[in-house]
Amino acid sequence: MNGLVNIGFGNIINSRKIVAIISPEAAPVKRMVQTAKDNGTAVDATCGRKTRAVIVTDNDHLVLSALLPETIANRVNSKDEMDQKGDDDE
Repeated sequence: MNGLVNIGFGNIINSRKIVAIISPEAAPVKRMVQTAKDNGTAVDATCGRKTRAVIVTDNDHLVLSALLPETIANRVNSKDEMDQKGDDDE
């Protein structure tokens, strides 16, 4: 099975590449996002809305999402559970 998960507004990310899903409110995270934008390693998937989650990937890219971190985590966890059930059926 693939590990794709919807992060809002039709944007999809490979859940197997996610290292962390964090809130963008803290100053260190804001600096991290600005640095990623300057370096070209930030992917803005907010569709013009407020950034509510920053997804850190295993290749040091940041994906900005308008969904809450809890929502994305729930989607990733439910996807993982479905994948495990699919593996058990085979």
